[in-house]
Amino acid sequence: MAIGWRNSRLRFGWVAMGFHWLMAAGILFTFGLGLYMTALEVGPEQFALYQLHKSLGVTILLLAVLRLLWRLVNPVPPLPPGMAGWERGLAHVSHYGLYVLMVLVPVIGWCVVSVSPLGLPTFLYNQVEWPHLPFFAGVADKAAAEASFAQAHEVMAWLLAFLFFLHVAGALKHHFIAKDDTLRRMLPTRLSE
Repeated sequence: MAIGWRNSRLRFGWVAMGFHWLMAAGILFTFGLGLYMTALEVGPEQFALYQLHKSLGVTILLLAVLRLLWRLVNPVPPLPPGMAGWERGLAHVSHYGLYVLMVLVPVIGWCVVSVSPLGLPTFLYNQVEWPHLPFFAGVADKAAAEASFAQAHEVMAWLLAFLFFLHVAGALKHHFIAKDDTLRRMLPTRLSE
């Protein structure tokens, strides 16, 4: 069966697949980079990795917004028949949670950078300066606000990682145990046959 740009009743289209796999790789890499860079000593290497982490975060945020807009105008194929009610509920909760966190984690990261008393700029891929959020200019205790946002960013990133791996586990369960087409419908035809 040929894959179109849009989703069909049976499978996802090229655009949805592109968003899905590009964001999966981006989230996984950015999460690992975050763990690595925060363990380094302060210095030029850490600064460069923070800039890359912020660039990837902004990219994930923009892709998440585009992905949500695409999903609004291009409904997804239905869940496989025969799924138990609790499985359907868990699938919906985890998908909505992933979408919320794909937006919130980078936005909270943007808040961390914007309120930081250091006032360091963000250069997307060392090319374009990304602006700070303007409504933090009048914050009295920027260090405390930065610490609160940083903690929220970390907690939400771990929650995103948990839902990410729950999502992967669910896809693998459907593929290897339930033996349905859940995973195949998000793969290019050649890989899914």
